[in-house]
Amino acid sequence: MINISKALKNNRILKSLTGLDVEKFKELVPYFETILKEENGKRIKNDKTRQRKAGGGSKPTLNSSEEKLFYILFYVKVYPTFDLAGFIFDVNRSQTNRWMHKLLPILEKTLDRKLVLPKRKIENVGEFLKSFPEVKDLFIDGTERRVQRSSDNKKQRLDYSGKKKAHTRKNLIVNDENRRIILVTPTIKGSMHDKKIYDKYSLGDSIPNDVTQWVDTGFQGIDKEYDIDVQIPKKNSKKRKLTFEEKENNKIISGIRVINEHAIGGIKRMKSISDIYRNKKANTDDKLMIVSAGIWNLLIA
Repeated sequence: MINISKALKNNRILKSLTGLDVEKFKELVPYFETILKEENGKRIKNDKTRQRKAGGGSKPTLNSSEEKLFYILFYVKVYPTFDLAGFIFDVNRSQTNRWMHKLLPILEKTLDRKLVLPKRKIENVGEFLKSFPEVKDLFIDGTERRVQRSSDNKKQRLDYSGKKKAHTRKNLIVNDENRRIILVTPTIKGSMHDKKIYDKYSLGDSIPNDVTQWVDTGFQGIDKEYDIDVQIPKKNSKKRKLTFEEKENNKIISGIRVINEHAIGGIKRMKSISDIYRNKKANTDDKLMIVSAGIWNLLIA
């Protein structure tokens, strides 16, 4: 099995394996351990067919909460196949599969309790002001990750992104000026346009009009449809060419918006987000995305 104790003594190695440095990893352990005990307690209480006492049977490969946290962070960061994970941790591939599906929701709850998990939707301006009273600038953009092409013709058409010329799934990422990700919209099919996702989750109606929104040309029209303060580049067209001043203003907006690219790049440090998605169980792609965003927020906190 992989030498976890060695990794926990070296920031560089631990970040390459889990996405977190030693300090942040150790900071997360007690939260993870508490939720792990809570979930195990619920499972034992609800298991009416159990015949032996808790703790009976063969000893687990992952003995401690620290080892379990390491495994699930390792999976999200490195995104190994279950065969490779089984080889590294000296178990069969089905065991690594079970570990992942059991521990990923616990990691999500841990990050939520640590208050680093982004929101999934903001219902109204009041909720925004209560949650983010200090935010004056928001940076919004869509991010896509490739998925395996479905054999179902209808499904593969919905997954196909004309922008990426590939089958993808998509989220809108909203971050503040400190690169903290404050919202990740639920994962949807890659064929949906960024502007439609913005409308679907009512971002124009839930962000105060004194908070400046920095977006790219994929959000054309939101400045006319919503009462918001928005900075959006002007598009060139056959009928009307951009003036020198408009081109210079576009450069300024793009230069400021690079903060959004840095935040999205922080999420894509995780191979489970940047590699082609290959898991089969429903909603695992969404959990991997929100957990990766939470790990990034924890790292920069």
